[in-house]
Amino acid sequence: CLARWVDGIMVRTFSHKILQEMADHSDVPVINGLTDLYHPCQALADYLTMREKKERLVRLPVTYIGDGNNVAHSLALGASLSGARLRIVTPPGFEPRKEIIETAREGARSRGGDVEVGTDLAWGLKGAEVVYTDVWASMGQEEEAAARRKRFSGYQIDAAAMRLGAPGAIFMHCLPAHRGDEVTAGVADSGASVIFRQAENRLHAQKALLHHLMAKPV
Repeated sequence: CLARWVDGIMVRTFSHKILQEMADHSDVPVINGLTDLYHPCQALADYLTMREKKERLVRLPVTYIGDGNNVAHSLALGASLSGARLRIVTPPGFEPRKEIIETAREGARSRGGDVEVGTDLAWGLKGAEVVYTDVWASMGQEEEAAARRKRFSGYQIDAAAMRLGAPGAIFMHCLPAHRGDEVTAGVADSGASVIFRQAENRLHAQKALLHHLMAKPV
């Protein structure tokens, strides 16, 4: 019924199954604003920001540090389309879903990029031109926050971690950030940080998405 009144529906929910059910019964585009499995609109803004700052995406060394969550999944699928060289670094047991990574890796390699997964911070950051992190406990994981803080404590992005990346590396975060947990204030508020440009680009990327899905031919 909702599709009779609108030209598109954006769904921001927890379970990805809810999004799929809505798409199965909708005659208008259904956009994933966020689910527990993917965060594609965020990834569109992220790769737009990388393109603006680094002037390329193909073979661009990008490192994501943190939980193998919806952001990690969408960054991986973004690499499969852009040809970026993505490394995902997580504590043991928090890796992204294997089937998503395998699909993303195949696409990325066909475009000159790659998608790799590991647990060693130094390995992940070596040569990175983009350093990206996310909160350690996402929506719906509040009860796990204390335990996750212990497991993720060695994966904080601080000045020393940034120095492991390439000269001129930029710092990214999908926000809101927890300064003192996944990133220090010194990095989040440094000249290397592009987090507010990244946040602005969510507006521009999603305007483009709406135009692509709904613009009528003239």
